[in-house]
Amino acid sequence: MPTVLLIFGWRVFFYSNEAGEPPHVHCTKAECDAKYWLNFETYDIRPAYEYNLKPTDRRMIRKIIFNHFDYIMNEWQRVEKERGNE
Repeated sequence: MPTVLLIFGWRVFFYSNEAGEPPHVHCTKAECDAKYWLNFETYDIRPAYEYNLKPTDRRMIRKIIFNHFDYIMNEWQRVEKERGNE
């Protein structure tokens, strides 16, 4: 489970056994758990699921992802390359 970011109590990470899925990140903080699909071409994200997130949590994690989008994209590509998927 490569951790990409630890910021404001949020852990943003990838699972190492999800080869074949489109680019995405998992985000956890306390009892909150979310997964976001990443579209590198349009610089956008879409929630796959958001469990126990309040509206303020949703805004915060979206802000974190967008503020670090290029870094997350580079990490995704690096991990995929290490897996032999690129």
